Amino acid sequence: MKTPLVILLLLFFLIGCNNQKSNRKETVIRYYNAFDSGKYNEIKTLINDSIAQINGDFITSYNHDSFYGFFKWDSIFKSSYEVVELVEKEDDIIVTVSQENLRNAFLKNNPLVYKVKVSFDFGKISKLEDLEYIDTNWEVWNREKNDLVAWIKKNHPDLDGFVNDMTMKGAKRYLKAIDFNIAKEDFDIQEKRTTKSSNSL
Repeated sequence: MKTPLVILLLLFFLIGCNNQKSNRKETVIRYYNAFDSGKYNEIKTLINDSIAQINGDFITSYNHDSFYGFFKWDSIFKSSYEVVELVEKEDDIIVTVSQENLRNAFLKNNPLVYKVKVSFDFGKISKLEDLEYIDTNWEVWNREKNDLVAWIKKNHPDLDGFVNDMTMKGAKRYLKAIDFNIAKEDFDIQEKRTTKSSNSL
């Protein structure tokens, strides 16, 4: 009698583990879908009371209120997300994400494709660790960003500091900086065309 009972308990344990992994995958998909559709109330049900984002040596810890601030910053850039791949690794999920937004487009790396290790506490997301950026041209990214920062500092000093301001206001200032820079480039192109046309007469 003992043997069938042990097998039955083992079976229940294995089914429970598989369901937990399946639920973690579903949670990750729902998390990025909620970011994609701008549903913070959905995100709030999926994340732990405390959640950490890790990028290299930088660790940012959030509660629900401060994470909402990050969500609003991201939403200003009209970000869209697509889950490309999900892989189980012990108790974590490794997800490959494709992110498109206005900032990435200006920095000439759109979409931005990257891998994240998602960790859980009590079935909710507690940590997001950036592992790898795929085919990202950081040389171009940094050149475009640094040129914009330098140009804004010289021509629109009231917007200086936008690049490190991770608030909704900071994101709006970032987009305004991009708009000013694009308008200036369009004006320069038009000036060159006008000068070339005048010289050819």
